[in-house]
Formats: sequence, C-alpha cells, structure tokens
Amino acid sequence: MKVVGKKALCQLDDVRITLLEIENRLIASKALPGQFIIIMVREEGERIPLTVVDTDKDKNTITIVFQEVGLTTKLLGKLTAGDYLYAVVGPLGHPTHIEKYGSIIMIAGGVGVAEILPVTKAFKKEGNRVTTIIGARTKKLLIFEEELRDYSDQMFVATDDGSCGEKGFNTHILKNLLSENSSYDLVYTVGPIPMMKKVAQITKEFGIKTIASLNALMVDGSGMCGSCRVSVAGEVKFSCVDGPEFDAHLIDWEELEKRNKVYLDKEKHVCKRLIHE
Repeated sequence: MKVVGKKALCQLDDVRITLLEIENRLIASKALPGQFIIIMVREEGERIPLTVVDTDKDKNTITIVFQEVGLTTKLLGKLTAGDYLYAVVGPLGHPTHIEKYGSIIMIAGGVGVAEILPVTKAFKKEGNRVTTIIGARTKKLLIFEEELRDYSDQMFVATDDGSCGEKGFNTHILKNLLSENSSYDLVYTVGPIPMMKKVAQITKEFGIKTIASLNALMVDGSGMCGSCRVSVAGEVKFSCVDGPEFDAHLIDWEELEKRNKVYLDKEKHVCKRLIHE
C-alpha cells in the first residue's frame, strides 16, 4: 500500500505526532467512523492498530495519525510519500453507533484527539449538540483544534502547563461542566487509559452513558490471539472484534492498565536497537 502524503502535526522534544495519507480504494470506500486498520510496515515487523481518521473516496485514500512511541510507529514515521507499507487490513471493529442523542460531550487527550474527529463529525451531522473537550501536555502538542471547532457547539481546551486554554487536565473541565449541568445524554472518550478511566469515574457519578474507544494491544485483529482481551461487566471481550468501543462504566480499567504495560521493557529494548542501527 502506497503512502501518498505525509504531514508532521507536531513535534516537541521526544514527542512526534505524524499524519499519513495511504492509498487504499477498498478501505476508503467502506470505512466508517470509529473503525480502524491494522498495518505492517515491513514483512518481519509487528501488526499495530490505527484509527481511520479520514477517508477520501475520490482519491481512494485513508488518513491515519499516530504518535511515534514504539518501534513500529517510529519505523512508520520514517516513511515518506512514494514509500510502501507491507500490509494494511481493514476496516476493522464495529463502527460507532450514530444517532441523535441530544447533547453529547466528546473528550479526548493526546493523539486521541485525532480519533474523535470522524466521530464528532458524524454526531454533529446527525443533529446532536456537541461539546468537545481536548487536552495535551502543552500547546505545541495540540492537534486538530480548529477542525474540531468546526463541528462543535462548545469547545474547551486544557493543557498541563496552561499554555493554551485552562491549566490542568481535561477531566477537570468535564467535572466542572457536569457539576453545572448534568443533563448531557452521552459522553464519548478516547485517549490515554488513565484519562478514560477518570472520565468513566466522573460520568458514573452523574449517571451519564459513556462510551470509551479502547487502544488495547492487538496482534491479529481477528479475535484469534486474545492479546486485546478486556473484561467488560465481568465477561472477556476482544477489542478487535467486539469493540473497539465499550460501555466505560463496565470496563475493568485496572486490568486494562496492567495488560497495556506487558511489553514496555521489550519495546524500550528494540527502540534502543533502532537508534543504533
């Protein structure tokens, strides 16, 4: 699959967030908001899931956004227009259920901000009143702020250092909003696991339905390997085929946090090798 476009969305110290546009007619024609793809950069590499952020049916392309953290995303970040990916599979996962709920809060942090963009567009198109809350460590790491404003009735920004919007976490804004008005019909969240866990804790207090799109570890994307399993309401689910979206109030967040750290040491080791190659 050919890379036809690349854009550096932001870079600060060791944090780099990159956008790639990839040529794939079939996925571009079928992918819906909330779905993802699994890619392999090279034949001997691993398979990683990435959300489809946008599609262009006229150009037969899909857009993905990723933070260069582990070995595969670093290799992916080295590609430029004209390069080829070894394999792309998708669209995978259940698309977001889009309907007119009424008032919706979309809350995301880090690269998760890119992942809420197609869902926010779809909810707004369906006639919902959308309040969007995004967060990042600092202003230079915020992405898609203006694009999300175009589809939001209200927009709030939080940065850890106060360089843009409110100083602090985006979950603080959520808590304040719901304390003032708890009549929202749905909260949708994507981002780091600790952030989504906090969102679920806050919305549970107010009894507001909350959907979390999980970024669990995946390997085959077909439910065969079990690496993306997560406990939901005491039952084992697979993020790749049962998700990626689940009722945030029913997820075993502690288990999910532990599972997502299983390969951290190995990932650090191979990343060091890449630096010295």
